[in-house]
Amino acid sequence: MTTTLVVPDRLASRLRELSTYDVETGGVILARLVRTPEDNIRLLARELLEVPDHAYERREAQQLLISSEGYVPALARAEEAGCVPIWFHTHPGNDSNPAPSRHDLTVNRSLSDLFRLRADSPFYGALITSSDDGTITFTGSLDDGVSIAPIDRLWVVGPRLALYHACDSEHQGVLDIYDRNIRAFGGPVQRVLGDLRAGIVGCGGTGSAVAEQLVRLGVRDIQLIDPDELSDSNVTRVYGSRLKDVGRPKVEVLADHLADILPSIRVRPIQSMITVEETARLLLDADIVFGCTDDNAGRMVLSRLSTYLLVPVIDCGVLLSSDGAGRLDGIHGRVTVLHPGQACLICRGRVDLGRARSEMLTPEERNRLVDEGYAPALPGVEPAVVAYTSAVAAAAVAELIERLTHHGVDPVPSEVLLRLHDREVSTNNQEPLDRHYCHDSSGKIGLGLTAPFLDQTW
Repeated sequence: MTTTLVVPDRLASRLRELSTYDVETGGVILARLVRTPEDNIRLLARELLEVPDHAYERREAQQLLISSEGYVPALARAEEAGCVPIWFHTHPGNDSNPAPSRHDLTVNRSLSDLFRLRADSPFYGALITSSDDGTITFTGSLDDGVSIAPIDRLWVVGPRLALYHACDSEHQGVLDIYDRNIRAFGGPVQRVLGDLRAGIVGCGGTGSAVAEQLVRLGVRDIQLIDPDELSDSNVTRVYGSRLKDVGRPKVEVLADHLADILPSIRVRPIQSMITVEETARLLLDADIVFGCTDDNAGRMVLSRLSTYLLVPVIDCGVLLSSDGAGRLDGIHGRVTVLHPGQACLICRGRVDLGRARSEMLTPEERNRLVDEGYAPALPGVEPAVVAYTSAVAAAAVAELIERLTHHGVDPVPSEVLLRLHDREVSTNNQEPLDRHYCHDSSGKIGLGLTAPFLDQTW
């Protein structure tokens, strides 16, 4: 079992700042707990309630004493919000050690029952952070009153992405074959790539190109989701496919191909639609998801997943238009990165709600409503060319690299638009619409599991 604390960028920035103070600083992080299908735990951080100044009775570089006013209000808030309370404090000083002292362990034992009782939570969490040249180092634990498990990973999600391992955890080594990657962006980023759990929804021309690039970059855990079987016209774009594979599930064809590239990777092919609730729940284990599906209903699911579960989604779209005489007159690509603080696909107008509703119907229901004029007809076979699907896939994977390496412009654009026919590239940022589910005021960001799942009809 692995426990990951997922922290929105704005909270992570504050943790990082507090860790640079020259005296110990404390607070309570409120996090929703999600158990994943693979029996891992994800703690979705929603609030950081710092100890108010008046509650510090002693505050030094190696010691902290606070009154109950420093944490009791936070426990009431945790109970109200249905969150796990995580007692957080710093070990200050650059290059200091976040390992718990004997005193820290004693405090944790004394706080566990109190925090769990006052917050009405089955768990008590503890986190110690330090600063190391601007990055966070940490140790953490999750206590259910019977056993104590480590908090293994801290995943920062936002315009920039960062994955930190607990300072007392063991790292997997990096294979020599990634030497040229390391020369480009360094060993730490290569280790992060190797530890990422990626989901790819849609395994056609764009999704298969994304998958192949991720494996060659060093990502070792990939989940593939697609309901379709390979057709002969897919062979012109789907990486790893051959004519003799026609009729096989796309996810299996692609999984075999990825395993041929690097047998040691873990690939999980799932032949299903993302609009099936059980399938969507499988993405609870993902750190990052690439949306490479054409259907609007599926992209609505991914859009909500990003908000409710704090899973960054890199959504791709390719649209080729022709003049009706078999000549291309427009080649459009889009890469949109969904994370807390940015507009979802609906706010951006990137989802056709009418088509999304139509896609959720059975073929019989859809045909009847189309005939009656109550639903839009779904598009037929669209033009597609491997050069352009691959170009958009490369742009999507490049977004992941940029956000992990923290290179590039600031602020980081959340959308890249490619007009390949005009050789033009543009970018933008867009705020969520007021009161929409992706807006901070909705209270949905990092809400975790809801009933119904993602607050939508399945």
